[in-house]
Amino acid sequence: MSRNEAQTRYELIDPALRLRGWNETNIKVEATVGGITVIDGKGRRGKGRTDYLLRLEVTQDTQPIAVALIEAKAEDKSPGFGLSQGKRDGDCDRLNIKFIFCTNGHQFVEYDKFTGITSQPKPLTEFPTSIELRRRYENGMGFSLESEAAKPLLVKYTGGEAQRRYYQDAAIRAVFEKVAQGGNRALLSLATGAGKTFIAVNMLKRIADAGQLRKALFICDRDELRTQALAAFQDKFGANAAAVERGNAQKNAKVIIATYQSLGISQEDDDAGFLVENYPEDYFSHIVIDECHRSA
Repeated sequence: MSRNEAQTRYELIDPALRLRGWNETNIKVEATVGGITVIDGKGRRGKGRTDYLLRLEVTQDTQPIAVALIEAKAEDKSPGFGLSQGKRDGDCDRLNIKFIFCTNGHQFVEYDKFTGITSQPKPLTEFPTSIELRRRYENGMGFSLESEAAKPLLVKYTGGEAQRRYYQDAAIRAVFEKVAQGGNRALLSLATGAGKTFIAVNMLKRIADAGQLRKALFICDRDELRTQALAAFQDKFGANAAAVERGNAQKNAKVIIATYQSLGISQEDDDAGFLVENYPEDYFSHIVIDECHRSA
């Protein structure tokens, strides 16, 4: 009698991964919330999905970096069952990962986002080790995880990972990867309620802990957003985060939260006097523009 998916994970896949050097720190189980369907006028949440994420751990003191997904199949399924091209690319984008592995506990197939190639089935005894996957990730991304530019990627979340959601971690990693590749601008587009302020706070905190934050400006377009952002930043930065008001530039703070109005740049004919008088060119090493689509 063949094993079902849960049995295949426990009895075949988990032991095989351990033999290839993957441990509890390297493997993260991410559960997603199921979609909502309306039946007879009542909403009902469906079952979410659970993903195995493989993560690279540079040292025991650094943040593990998700790079791959494993999809477990029941023992009697082919290892690549259900792995369509659209699904491959969709999962890579959803989780910001570069590799997808599918396995039935005996063989596995691999999709490589860098090359767009799906491999032929291979025995699970040949599954890549973390060292092999790190080398391929670094080659594909074009930077070393030990480089200065990649430092924020390796900084752990203050207070641990319990509060972050999988897509927030994916967004933060995407920004840090772009910076490590030499980029200096990034645009994140997320739905309302997805925790954009959480992402901004944790990005800047990890950049600061990496020793790369000189001064940061978080700019928004309403007083209530400034108040909300201030509370979130002070939770991580304490008194090093402060809100700007006319007449008080808060130059002692490391993170400054301001509205366009408080900087004197809310209208096309504003003179930007408060901004240029208090913050010369290159004063800020990092600028985050909240709700930028409303701030043109």
